[in-house]
Amino acid sequence: MMDKKPPKPAPRRIFQERLKITALPLYFEGFLLVKRSECQEYKHYWTELRGTTLFFYSDKKSPTYVDKLDIIDLTCLTDQNSTEKNCAKFTLVLPKEEVQLKTENAESGEEWRGFILTVTELSVPLHVSLLPGQVIRLQEVLEREKRRRIETERIPSSEKEQEPTEDYVDVLNPMPVCFYAVSRKEAIEMLEKNPSLGNMILRPGSDSKNYSITIRQGIDMPRIKHYKVMSVGKNYTIELEKPVTLPNLFSVIDYFMKETRGNLRPFIYSTDECLETKGFPV
Repeated sequence: MMDKKPPKPAPRRIFQERLKITALPLYFEGFLLVKRSECQEYKHYWTELRGTTLFFYSDKKSPTYVDKLDIIDLTCLTDQNSTEKNCAKFTLVLPKEEVQLKTENAESGEEWRGFILTVTELSVPLHVSLLPGQVIRLQEVLEREKRRRIETERIPSSEKEQEPTEDYVDVLNPMPVCFYAVSRKEAIEMLEKNPSLGNMILRPGSDSKNYSITIRQGIDMPRIKHYKVMSVGKNYTIELEKPVTLPNLFSVIDYFMKETRGNLRPFIYSTDECLETKGFPV
């Protein structure tokens, strides 16, 4: 009788194992072909962009990384001409080395460029070819990275050296930047007082288990509407006349944007604004 193969770790368990290594927030992930200066050939890795560090794993389900690369001091990102079809190649120029990256398709290449430049330059690049929903995702990551750096500067060095805990919610359950822990009344007030910042807020539902979307539409006679977003297993269902089920809350926000052709925009406070002066939770 053949020996049974050890069970593969569940996705959530993998996340928890990786959190024992780092508590940096996960911004983007996917397969990358990587060639560092000391290597002659590309190596295939499942790669995570956490904060301003790339973590390389031998495969998607491996709980520990085999290599990592800090890109906070990125000098520039240069494109390379590729003779391969549906492939993107570019080089990360760092003070001490140059690292070549290759993606499996052109679209993935644009996403990696966008996320890497956003977290290293602290601005959303204008020269990447991305869909509106993808650009919004970059804006969300930009705001999260700005907040992370501000919080990191405030943390005493002794605390920075402590081991991360397994309940680091920001990584296990990353939230869209338009999520605010406010009531229905507070969400309405935020939208009415700050129309230039967006017109769509994701907030906790009344039962604390599900969520709600509050929107403000119209210019002359603006209307407020609320939509329930129910957590169903690993998915989320928007309670419409014909319910729509999506895999995550980012997709929920994208759905509203696409269905309204961009008329609905996530409500995003700038990190330069002090929310406390407005009477809302930070």
